[in-house]
Amino acid sequence: MADIALALFWHQHQPYYPDDVSGDNPMPWVRLHGVKDYYGMALHLLEYPEMRCTINLVPSLLVQLLAYTERGASDRPLQVSRRPAADLSEADALYLLDNFFMANHERMIRPWPRYYELLQRRGLGKNSAQEALRRYREADLRDLQVLFNLAWIHPLAFERDAELRSLRAKGRYFTEDDKRYVLDKHLEILRHIIPLHKRLADSGQVELTTTPFYHPILPLLWDKKLAREALPDVKLPRATTGYPEDAEVHVRRAVEFHKNVFGSAPCGLWPAEGSVAQAIIPLLARHGIRWIATDEGVLSHSTQGFVSRDEHGHVRNPSHLYRPYRVREGGHELNIVFRDHALSDLIGFQYQWSQGNEAADDFLKHLHNIRRAVEPRQPVLVTVILDGENCWEHYPDGGVPFLRALYQRCTRTAKLRPVRLGEYLEQHPPRDTLPHLFAGSWINHNFAIWIGHEEDNAAWDALHHAREHLVSRTAKATAGGRSPAIVNIQRAWEELYIAEGSDWFWWYGDDHLCAQDALFDALFRKHLQNVYHLLGDEPPADLARPIKRFHRRPRYTTPRGLLEVAIDGRETFFEWVQAGRYTCHNERGTMAAGAGCTLRELYFGFNREALLVRVDCDRPARQALLDYDALRISFAEPAGWAVVVWQPGRPEQRVEVNQPVKTALEARPAIAVGIDRIAELSIPLGPMGVREGDPLEFCIELVEGQHKRDRAPREGTIHLSRPTADFERIMWDV
Repeated sequence: MADIALALFWHQHQPYYPDDVSGDNPMPWVRLHGVKDYYGMALHLLEYPEMRCTINLVPSLLVQLLAYTERGASDRPLQVSRRPAADLSEADALYLLDNFFMANHERMIRPWPRYYELLQRRGLGKNSAQEALRRYREADLRDLQVLFNLAWIHPLAFERDAELRSLRAKGRYFTEDDKRYVLDKHLEILRHIIPLHKRLADSGQVELTTTPFYHPILPLLWDKKLAREALPDVKLPRATTGYPEDAEVHVRRAVEFHKNVFGSAPCGLWPAEGSVAQAIIPLLARHGIRWIATDEGVLSHSTQGFVSRDEHGHVRNPSHLYRPYRVREGGHELNIVFRDHALSDLIGFQYQWSQGNEAADDFLKHLHNIRRAVEPRQPVLVTVILDGENCWEHYPDGGVPFLRALYQRCTRTAKLRPVRLGEYLEQHPPRDTLPHLFAGSWINHNFAIWIGHEEDNAAWDALHHAREHLVSRTAKATAGGRSPAIVNIQRAWEELYIAEGSDWFWWYGDDHLCAQDALFDALFRKHLQNVYHLLGDEPPADLARPIKRFHRRPRYTTPRGLLEVAIDGRETFFEWVQAGRYTCHNERGTMAAGAGCTLRELYFGFNREALLVRVDCDRPARQALLDYDALRISFAEPAGWAVVVWQPGRPEQRVEVNQPVKTALEARPAIAVGIDRIAELSIPLGPMGVREGDPLEFCIELVEGQHKRDRAPREGTIHLSRPTADFERIMWDV
């Protein structure tokens, strides 16, 4: 039986945040992901020299890293961090309270007791920064400056640095010298990132690839009408023309920049968001790109569904997914591979809830199942592609236990061979050629995230108007007419190319919402305004008005009254009309929505004695829960408690109450469970020691074996307080 070739492909990307005209950079994400993920991912590979993988480094990320390390670039949070706490203005202090809790609360803040204390004092969602500020003193604000920056440093950096470990042990009451050490350490780590990746590439352990320069959706930049291949009825912007010459610039400059930084041109390219189309094949091939990658959904539509998944998630014709292909257009050809969507999502969105060893074992179990599903003599290439930075903040310990376990197994398991994609394609050239490469991305095999919504289209039209103005002014300069200096025209084109990046469009529409929506919107419009300013012209008035109209939705609603519920599993609307409600839209957006999709809605509230919970699934609960070993309610407050329904919906169903070791259980809670169309639970709060006004934090988990397969809420917990005696009167008055 042939080996399993595993191609792990980590995509490392950040959009271009700085405003080069004003010199301002409002966002710290290049620096923070740099000291955590880009550095840590490279260190993991150094621990396992036998490991092979592919890492994609987007030029817009590398340019910003070099700006920090070679040109003294900064960002607003770094500037506010460097200010002595005694010298902070009120505006600085408010900025800290609004921006220095931007980290995963469970995984990155709660493990630091002092940081978690400062988070609780902040009262996010309850108090404005102005209201909360009176609860903070100078030492608190200094600790917040230090802890925010400490929490973003990768755990492996602590293993290598005794002073960092000392600061972690100290935990609070930091000095200005402590803070300087942490911030200087950030810059020291940033200086290691590019040399580390070059070292890994030179040793043959890693293949480095690139992406069009500012991460544009290349097919849409080429021709917006390509969106209609997947979405025939999509509403396009007023200007449907594409900009092939801009696409050429993004690809050519990416290849040249990569060669300058790493000493050799890239053979592989990850199209931004896995966005491909038949029309862009010649463009990539002309610039020396030999292979690209995208999602299995694109392969499915390129083969008219021959390669697809059934209703249980099993791959139809698996031997045709786990192999490379060739694509041709106009005498040009490329190799192409398609990622296993489900395996990629397991790492990206589900293994965060499992122990590292158990998750790694589960991953290998899937690989061996794939090997058994494919004809024994056929080579098997399993391609797993995902962001190399975003998921780890949702893992315990930054994903270190999982990645160590995964790399250990990948390098020590017989018949499993981790590979670099370019090397594998040289050794195993594709045998099959796709007649047509479907135009789509790695999200739902279409471009709906970036075009079609009124906000997306408004952004495309604003970009088009700015580009038309720039083309006209460039033509006048070329003809020798009155025009700004040629250097300003070049700078204006740079601002336009930045605005063509995919990330601005990502945050328009209602697909993705985050606390910084307005800032992303402002940055996009600022880059377009800069086009006009650099030309000495007045920007259109429309660019001063936000494009973003859809506001951040609340994660969940809270109960509005006490409930009277019969715990029978029957769907009775009026029993739950006063309940709080959470809809499983997924906090990390559309890309994550398909990962763990059994849970649909969660209702919660109280009667006089108990917490009441209702769980709605994607089909009747009595059927959906048969796929799982347990339905678990895990409590963060009161800490350590859990209610587990084993074998939910089956005749052998039983309920278990797990409690903290040091808690004496005076009266075991009499849990009531009803599972039919929906799942309903009543959990008495008195035996758990929860008094009126005490906090409650919990989540719902679906468990299979040792693995959490779904969760609500998908990130974080539901935060409530046990109602006081006057709860209903207060709610009635409100």
